[in-house]
Amino acid sequence: MNISDIKAALKADESYDIVYRTLKICDTDLCLFFVDGFIKDSVAEKIIEFFYSIKDKTLLKDAYTFSKNCVPYTEVDLLKNTEQICTAVLSGQMAVVCDGFDRAVLIDVRTYPQRDNATPEKDKVLRGSNDGFVETLVLNTALIRRRIRDTNLRMKSFTVGNESKTDVVLCYMDNKADKKLLATLTQKIQNINVKSLTMNIQSIAEAIYHHKWYNPFPKIKYTERPDTAASAVLDGNIVIIVDNAPSVLIIPTSIFDIMEEADDYYFPMVTGTYIRLSRWLVTILSMLITPLWLLALQNPEYVPEVFRFILLDESPNIPVFWQLMILEIAIDGLRLAAINTPNMLSTPLSIIGGIVLSDFSVQSGWFAAESILYMAIVAITNYSQPSYELGYAIKFMRIIILVLTAIFNLWGFIGGIIITFIFIATNHTISGKSYLYPLFPFNAKKFLRTVIRVRS
Repeated sequence: MNISDIKAALKADESYDIVYRTLKICDTDLCLFFVDGFIKDSVAEKIIEFFYSIKDKTLLKDAYTFSKNCVPYTEVDLLKNTEQICTAVLSGQMAVVCDGFDRAVLIDVRTYPQRDNATPEKDKVLRGSNDGFVETLVLNTALIRRRIRDTNLRMKSFTVGNESKTDVVLCYMDNKADKKLLATLTQKIQNINVKSLTMNIQSIAEAIYHHKWYNPFPKIKYTERPDTAASAVLDGNIVIIVDNAPSVLIIPTSIFDIMEEADDYYFPMVTGTYIRLSRWLVTILSMLITPLWLLALQNPEYVPEVFRFILLDESPNIPVFWQLMILEIAIDGLRLAAINTPNMLSTPLSIIGGIVLSDFSVQSGWFAAESILYMAIVAITNYSQPSYELGYAIKFMRIIILVLTAIFNLWGFIGGIIITFIFIATNHTISGKSYLYPLFPFNAKKFLRTVIRVRS
């Protein structure tokens, strides 16, 4: 192995950020290769200073002797394969190459640029930890390790992507995880043949599991909270961590797992149970409120006198069904607009848009006030549970029920609910278990723990 070969393999003269520094130590040429921005200058200076202090030439006779006696760092490895050396350097490690050495000495002194691990914008809690995952893999694994100080905790590392060579970690408890599922995931990750994980966690999710396109209910739970991930690991689940992703995947998960939230456990048992049951009720309400209203308008004779106020006094200019469908799309349009609006403008534009659009759309005759009211309730209730994927699954089911109710009236409404239940009941977790477990197959003890927040 020689310096020129590694320099050519890294294309060091063609990329400004790949730095190489040649040192003359005891009449022997050493060359340091690293990526600018992944290593702190102060650390590199200390290592170079230590190398210059070497006076015994016998310490430079081979890579093994050199690494044992002359490298002032804890994480050191020896590699012979040129491709592996290049991958290690591009991942942030420092490679020490010497003409005559049979291997390169890799020093793991990388420090990735990262943001603060502040409270996640999506997975906020009223009480509890305020740290969150960031885009740096090592810090994310450390956040879980900090919460689980057990020798059974395993962090199994992989490299995925022929070009990106992205680091992926399987995190699990060796004495609790499903060994069959673990072996399946390991094999699938090792066999992934893609150029890169462009969309990090979504790319790995699609690579390890080919979802049935017609069933929108999610099989994977995403979280940006280390406490949620640690709790899942302790329950026997497997967490997949991907470098450059500020969230992790939890496998396997049922629909009850996906609807759980950290606030359920940060409050006393009675309060936590109330919060959980309220979330379930509101989620079901968000799916049924507009179809039920449409069904009532189509069958006013079935509406009790006490609820007659929900009926329209005047015939609308646009059929109520089409009003609701337009508003379904409009809400998503407003959501996308809010995402792309600068922070300094989002609040005033949201207020102006909400007041102006709703008021003038009613006055102009486009929409009934009741249509906007019920769709506003739907829009708010969508945020009552933490999973975007489940939120959109509920939305698609709501649209199906609306369409069937508009066409087939009462039987269409009943058929839509049956179809929704079939979609949920025929779904399975990635491990092949029921999506409705512990309700089906029924496990009384676990179902009680699912419904009622018991002592943790």
